[in-house]
Amino acid sequence: MLLRRISAVSQCLVRLGLSSKKNALLHPALSFTVSRCQYVSSSGDTAQPAAASTPGQYRDTVLLPRSEFPMKLTGQKLLERELQIQRECGFDLLYAWQRERKAKKEFCLHDGPPYANGDPHVGHALNKILKDIQNRFEVMRGRQVHYIPGWDCHGLPIELKALGELGTSGLSPLQIRKKAREFAEGAIARQRAAFQRWGVMADWNNCYYTFDNQYEAAQLRVFQDMHSKALIYQDYKPVFWSPSTRTALAEAELEYNAEHVSKAVYATFSISTPPPKLVESAEEWENVKALIWTTQPWTIPANQAVCYMPKAQYSLVKRADDGQRLLVATDRIANLSASLGTELDTLNTFTGAELEGAMCQHPTLAGKEVPLLPASHVTMGKGTGLVHTAPAHGMEDYSVASHFNLSVDCMVDEEGMFTELAGPELQGKLVMAEGNDTVISQLRDAGALVKEEDCVHSYPYDWRSKLPVIVRASRQWFINTQSLKDKAKEVLQKVRVVPESSRATLLSMLDRRTYWCISRQRSWGVPIPVFYHKETGEALINKHTIPHIANVFAEKGSNSWWEEPLETLLPESVLKKSKAGAVTDYVRGEDVLDIWFDSGVSWAAVLQEGEEAESSAQSESKLSWFTLPSALVPESDPRADVYIEGKDQLGGWFQSSLLTSVAVRKKAPYKTLVVHGFAMSEKGEKMSKSLGNVVDPEVVINGGKDPSASPPYGADALRWWVAESNVFSEVQIGPNALNSARDNINKLRNTFKFLLGNLKGFDPRTQAVDSKEMYYVDQYLLHLLRDFSMKVTDAYAQYDAGRVVRLLQNFVARDLSSFYFSVIKDRLYCEAEDSLSRRSCQTVLEEVLDGMTRTIGPILPHLAEEVYLHAPGHDGETLFQSGWIKSSSVWRQPGLEEAVEGATAIRDAFLSSIPGCNAATYELVIAIEPGLFFELMETLQEEPTATCSQLTELMMSSRVTLTDRLPRDLADDAIISRGSFLINLEGGVIREESTFAVAALPTSLSKCPRCWRHTSDSPDCLCPRCQSVIQGAQ
Repeated sequence: MLLRRISAVSQCLVRLGLSSKKNALLHPALSFTVSRCQYVSSSGDTAQPAAASTPGQYRDTVLLPRSEFPMKLTGQKLLERELQIQRECGFDLLYAWQRERKAKKEFCLHDGPPYANGDPHVGHALNKILKDIQNRFEVMRGRQVHYIPGWDCHGLPIELKALGELGTSGLSPLQIRKKAREFAEGAIARQRAAFQRWGVMADWNNCYYTFDNQYEAAQLRVFQDMHSKALIYQDYKPVFWSPSTRTALAEAELEYNAEHVSKAVYATFSISTPPPKLVESAEEWENVKALIWTTQPWTIPANQAVCYMPKAQYSLVKRADDGQRLLVATDRIANLSASLGTELDTLNTFTGAELEGAMCQHPTLAGKEVPLLPASHVTMGKGTGLVHTAPAHGMEDYSVASHFNLSVDCMVDEEGMFTELAGPELQGKLVMAEGNDTVISQLRDAGALVKEEDCVHSYPYDWRSKLPVIVRASRQWFINTQSLKDKAKEVLQKVRVVPESSRATLLSMLDRRTYWCISRQRSWGVPIPVFYHKETGEALINKHTIPHIANVFAEKGSNSWWEEPLETLLPESVLKKSKAGAVTDYVRGEDVLDIWFDSGVSWAAVLQEGEEAESSAQSESKLSWFTLPSALVPESDPRADVYIEGKDQLGGWFQSSLLTSVAVRKKAPYKTLVVHGFAMSEKGEKMSKSLGNVVDPEVVINGGKDPSASPPYGADALRWWVAESNVFSEVQIGPNALNSARDNINKLRNTFKFLLGNLKGFDPRTQAVDSKEMYYVDQYLLHLLRDFSMKVTDAYAQYDAGRVVRLLQNFVARDLSSFYFSVIKDRLYCEAEDSLSRRSCQTVLEEVLDGMTRTIGPILPHLAEEVYLHAPGHDGETLFQSGWIKSSSVWRQPGLEEAVEGATAIRDAFLSSIPGCNAATYELVIAIEPGLFFELMETLQEEPTATCSQLTELMMSSRVTLTDRLPRDLADDAIISRGSFLINLEGGVIREESTFAVAALPTSLSKCPRCWRHTSDSPDCLCPRCQSVIQGAQ
């Protein structure tokens, strides 16, 4: 039976081309999986580097590594080398070069404009380097990259910083704009210089700026298109308002302070008219008061209603302590009892719908009654289940007012003070300070204050002044996002989001945005192109006025809104087409557009295909985009392949770009969204000067005042930090992360030095060995290299540089340093220089060098170009001009993988049996039961016993004997280890688990004085291999 099974396996091997006889190679097209040996072991000590202490007479015959490539660069030398690489390798010319070459595909990464309001910070570094990693990968794999850096140049933050303590007092709009522009230009210059130093690839002479004439004109044309579709309108409604900066704000301009403390009150509204549906119990409603809870008592003077949930249960309750009767939600009774410190006895219970028609007495305005009204925004999570409703100071409140035709009068001015409408006791008082206290006093005096308490809760703050905002009704310009949401959600289904978990956040933020306030009461921005009639206040804005102003802006810039006479902005021809009165009847509007609208239309200014400039008449009927230089315009689909920004842009630029693009083009401006986290300190804290944890990228690269505390790490270390981090969550940076980045780069340099040193004098163009003639372990390494390169390519394509780093580190540590390098050193150093065995190894090392260099190229461009300058076989071109990783399908040899990994399993069992010992001092007897595994090992060693076989090389031992059973007369000092290896051929067609035994015995051979292997017949004599090499050299 055993003989028949062996015979069948042997016949199968011959059929599959796996015969071990006559140096037959394993078939390259086999498809089967690898199973690891069951024996788990440590690596143990390996042979000392060959010729590490070669006697003098043989030192010159050993081919030790030689390379001028430095293993480590630190301090000023590192910085000088990076700058030298940038100059010599044409970093500033690469973008233009790749735009001019012919390419089958284009890759468009649209740059979200950073804000031009300060110096570059690590948030910039995280974002710009992530983008550059992707762009460089796309260039290397042959695509034509479209990437135009841009800056967001308008807005309140720049205006505030430009004016500083001066404020706007006494300055004209043009004076404010001049100072703001100068400040923005200075910030842009500093940021641009930093981005270039980080190695970011772009044409830095052709960027986009939101204050450019043509950009502003394109913005107004988007505005015109949306206005013509009634998507932009003017209305009087509540908006977020910043008293500290006296302007309306959008949701994206808010920061929420989770530690904000408000003075909350429980207050009562006396029921003046009981609910008609409950009139039969009218006596129960005598002296009943509706109980409300609010964290904004200052809004009570503007109250117009008390709202309830129609389907919820409500109760009349009686306080046990003072007998007061209250109307509250049934579900809130237990919580209210605890909060008020008294039992609440239920008198009657009914549905909210039965409260319809009831009226209440306003607590601070004598004689004013307000209705009880149903509303969908009432919840039972907190409060009393009855909601005080002030339409001028709440979005949901305004919706109720719109439905029931309530007043929306605002009693608060631009500075956050009560107006005369609030009465003399409140007029002129800040609503967030003494005004709030006065309202509470009024409630107390009226007997309507039940309880006052401090409430810690999340509250919106102005993103720049860092002070609380209020909700205040005012006349503003809005985008009707409600009518765009369904289409926006539809097109988002076709957009890939990385990570996918961010999609839910994007949709949630989109859902919460009922409208978008796009007007700002500032000077530094693009003016809203509207004129107002002096007497009626009616707005003049239409398909004739907007295109004309856009053309004026394209020629003269938006300063013309203030510089030019009204007749230039509103000529007679436009007035005639608009059927308007005389130009003297109108005044210019004073509001500017929200900066999120500014940047949100960048797809129109940067991605939209250029068209011939339209005449003024044509532009009235057709939306025409300004013509960009050809270098700036994508050639095909005007959608970007990807937007890459921080998670704060889910409610900002990602959303504003989506809404404007859907409004105009009915499609998203992007195919993919990549969302990264924020840069944090190493303790996971938000960076703050007060905490002293701010990391300055300038100091990271060039070092600080104290080099021992803040050494110069160089640009590549900053880039490695970005790539190595899990950018899809918060990204921590500090000394530990930077030291780790530096150490990891130095480890790579060490690997590159080994590779370059062993390729000295090797020319891959003339001396490379065909893979079919290589040693099996060399073919196996090419197989691993191909698999590695495919995984790396996929990781880059998935925008996952972190996975690239992990793949690279595993490949270097596991496949190269721990395995291949240790196996081949003897062959590299001691075989004849031009021997097939050495050239086979060098061919693989050159492929590994090339593959690794291209792998790190997008992440570490300075190091990659430096390595490429030292690498053999190149003719003047730079790394980034020479393409992506080159791997051949011929390298894929799963059969070889099975053979070599089977041998490695045996080696691991052997090494684990001799911990702390030198494997080179042992000779092995390897016993494998007859079968496929034995046949595979015979491909690595044909002779029964050998000192120079491929199997011996893999074992790193003195000599190997391959047999089907261990000898019975083994020496007493033999160390025996056992294991098994599972082979699965062709998806299970042949599946065989074989056991093996390894006997390790101290070798009887002597140490060769040249190669230090124990393969010599007598002490101080060369081994046969070294004798042959020496004789051949002579």
